[in-house]
Amino acid sequence: MVKKITAYLFICFFLIHPLRAGDDFCGIRNMSFVSGEEINYNLYYSVIGLYLNAGSAKFTVTQEKINETPSYHATCIGTSNARYDWIFKVRDRYETYIDTLNLQPIKFVRHIEEGTYKKQENIVFNQKLNTASGADGVYKIPNCVQDVVSSIYYLRNIDFNKYKVDERIPFNLFLDNQVYNVYIKYLGKEMVKTQYGTFNAIKFKPLLLKGTIFEGGEKMTIWVTDDLNHIPVRIESAIVVGSVKADMMSFKNLRYPLSALVKTR
Repeated sequence: MVKKITAYLFICFFLIHPLRAGDDFCGIRNMSFVSGEEINYNLYYSVIGLYLNAGSAKFTVTQEKINETPSYHATCIGTSNARYDWIFKVRDRYETYIDTLNLQPIKFVRHIEEGTYKKQENIVFNQKLNTASGADGVYKIPNCVQDVVSSIYYLRNIDFNKYKVDERIPFNLFLDNQVYNVYIKYLGKEMVKTQYGTFNAIKFKPLLLKGTIFEGGEKMTIWVTDDLNHIPVRIESAIVVGSVKADMMSFKNLRYPLSALVKTR
């Protein structure tokens, strides 16, 4: 079970649910992002209805080879606002290496510093042998499994036009040496206003794993651009005490023009 879940990567975590991964999570080709992409977010926390700037998160992608396999090296760095470090200091770094051919993870690295809690994790995936190997042992995994970072980039390549409102899109997630059968629920399309601007967006809910911050259940809502980039522009979620929100604030080197942007603030 998850021992520590941070708000600085909260778009990654989902609730256990008894479903098998669907075909859409086996062999999607990347059509939404490119090497050099960078997306930055401001993270906000509210306990009495007033949102405070609690930190930031940066997602970057480069293209590299790992074990002679061409891969996308995706990194997420989460940092608490320095003025609130005395309350709860966060310095998190998540990395994944994703096979460019089928968007399956090859290696996952996690370095967490949250208050007094620290954790280092290094997982190597063997998709041919269906194993995930780390310091704690070797674990059997199903086909098409994702880690918490690779799943974000995989989700961005889903063709949501194939789904009906309230339809579930299942997949397998490997986290903390366990495989979880999880899904997102497609909620349709709508316009969303963020700190950056107003977007035509695709809306869905991942169901959260119950942990130290999240209560679990359908507490989170995510909006991604309704264009070919499918970048997350707004995330909202209730947590154990209060609520959190993330807004996309800047970007570089998107694969396509940001045509979903209606107007900036």
